[in-house]
Amino acid sequence: MSLLAKAVDRLFRRMAAAYGAAWDRSLGTAPIDDVKAAWAHELSGFSGRLDDLAWALDNLPERCPNAIEFRTLARKAPEPKVARLEAPPAKADPARAAAALARLRSSPMDVDPDHRGWARRILERRLAGEKVTPTVYEMARSALTPRREPQPEDA
Repeated sequence: MSLLAKAVDRLFRRMAAAYGAAWDRSLGTAPIDDVKAAWAHELSGFSGRLDDLAWALDNLPERCPNAIEFRTLARKAPEPKVARLEAPPAKADPARAAAALARLRSSPMDVDPDHRGWARRILERRLAGEKVTPTVYEMARSALTPRREPQPEDA
């Protein structure tokens, strides 16, 4: 049985308890499974928001609602309260800001001028005896191998 079908069963029990004979009369003569299916169809948008249905059950009107009226009531459920993060301070700490800016100003070109430091580190790890997969080793070796410019006779 689906979660929504269980919710509709619970809803029908609560409505029967709240409205008594008026609820029984509101169901009419249609087979109860057909009536429940119609209610499940009307409430299908709430399958992930069962708290809204619970809120509607806690705030039932005086008169027995039909499926559409109950759906309208459930749509009026308040948004759930969600814990929020604390707001950041209005101003940044000057010392932290200066340190961050200093890190950003140091150019990566100073550290790795040809951007192949990753390949050198992989080859160093392999020389040190660390396991490096053949594919990674080949990519690193290929990145450090000088490229030969195509010559007109190659074409």
